[in-house]
Amino acid sequence: MPTYEHQLKETLLKLEGVSMRRGENLVLRDVDLEIKNLVRPDMKQGQVVALIGPSGSGKTTLFRLLAGLDQPDKGTILVGAEQKPVQRGTIGVVAQNYPLFAHRTVMGNLLVAGKQAGLRGEENRAKAQKLLQRFGIGEQGTKYPAQLSGGQRQRAAIAQQFMCSEYFLLMDEPFSGLDVLAQEAVIRFIHEMAAQDELMTFILITHDITAAMQIADTVWVMGREVGPDGKPIPGARIRATFDLAERGLAWRENIASLPQFQEVRQEIRDLFPSL
Repeated sequence: MPTYEHQLKETLLKLEGVSMRRGENLVLRDVDLEIKNLVRPDMKQGQVVALIGPSGSGKTTLFRLLAGLDQPDKGTILVGAEQKPVQRGTIGVVAQNYPLFAHRTVMGNLLVAGKQAGLRGEENRAKAQKLLQRFGIGEQGTKYPAQLSGGQRQRAAIAQQFMCSEYFLLMDEPFSGLDVLAQEAVIRFIHEMAAQDELMTFILITHDITAAMQIADTVWVMGREVGPDGKPIPGARIRATFDLAERGLAWRENIASLPQFQEVRQEIRDLFPSL
């Protein structure tokens, strides 16, 4: 199976020794993660990383830390080629229901986000219009969220976040509640967007192993470790990393039909009882 030639260059996101408590409960323990700029010859290729794990494994807490909504009790989170500490707005966030201001048009939603990011006047409007065109909803700018299809609403929510964050997007359960065709459309769309710039970086939080593998070049599996006594050790960590690009399971059509895809999917599923 081809692995598609690629190289890993500079670090774009790095977590080192990140721990977090909720009251007396240690949710995350010494989490280390790194996303590097993935470069393919003669083409643009961004990064798509999927974070999966069972319910209660700390995914939501890590989501909030990556988004800059909370600060870790210990450790560092650095983002961008310059490796600056993450802050609210550094990484765009798209929640499950693609929230937009219902009383504002699509363009109005983007302009509000741009204003919060420090853009003003014509600069703000020009960036908003460029993003609407880029995400294939240039004709929807004067419509309200209720007038959009689900796919258009998702694109508008993503465009809104890129008014603040240039290259990074964090998506919470992007496949939740979608039928098979809608799910395939989301996968195609994210692949298209990731291929627009090699620094484009999507981080998806999901419980759907199959969808995660269809869309990602890397899968992180989060969960708690088990001590010698057989009891879970407090605080989740990244228990396994699956480099799908290295295994030849990235950037391919109809990838879920491949025997190798099913083998890796089962490998991931087999981890869950121990998480």
